[in-house]
Amino acid sequence: MFTFRVGKKNIANQCNVIRWFLQALTFFILLLFIVVIFLKLFDDPITDITKNALLTGRTSKMDANAKGSCSRKNVCPANHIGFFVQSGAANVVPPKICVNNNLALGTIMNNAGGGINIVVVNGKSGDVMKTDHFNMYSGSVEPLIEFLKDIEAGSVVLMAVFDEGSTKLNEEARTLISDLGSSTIHSLGYRDNWVFVGGKGTTGKSNFEKLGVEL
Repeated sequence: MFTFRVGKKNIANQCNVIRWFLQALTFFILLLFIVVIFLKLFDDPITDITKNALLTGRTSKMDANAKGSCSRKNVCPANHIGFFVQSGAANVVPPKICVNNNLALGTIMNNAGGGINIVVVNGKSGDVMKTDHFNMYSGSVEPLIEFLKDIEAGSVVLMAVFDEGSTKLNEEARTLISDLGSSTIHSLGYRDNWVFVGGKGTTGKSNFEKLGVEL
């Protein structure tokens, strides 16, 4: 005599499948949680190391760096203007100028270009008054000269070269920049890397200037 139990085996198989699925789902969720924690712990240090490496040898770091796309952030004392100036890398990476932890000139702002990039800041309020860039390879030096002459006394002037910034510079333009406090503008050569922060009406030479080697 043979006895058949209908449905019991199928039910057991279904239970096994469900149990396996729940175990796999639990494992996947646990693995995902571990990955998220790992990225959270190690993402920022890696990013900071990369940013520091990019800054080395081609930047001039001032009182503060800007938030967001302005790299790192330091806090300035009251009644001070914080700024960060980074020159361009060859003709590939545009320059970046930050004022009071905000991007004033750069790729995101779409106001950086080949040649000499300039940001003019109100020396009392710290507000950005105007920005511009002047092509010193295929452009004309006259617009740069007029721009420099029109800067109001008491303004802070931040400059950074992108690609080539010396070909069209004449003695008048170099002297106007020297009057802002630059001590190396007369030495700026073809495709040299240069960043500078000075002021209109200042006396003496600026401590915030860096002239790099030819790119």
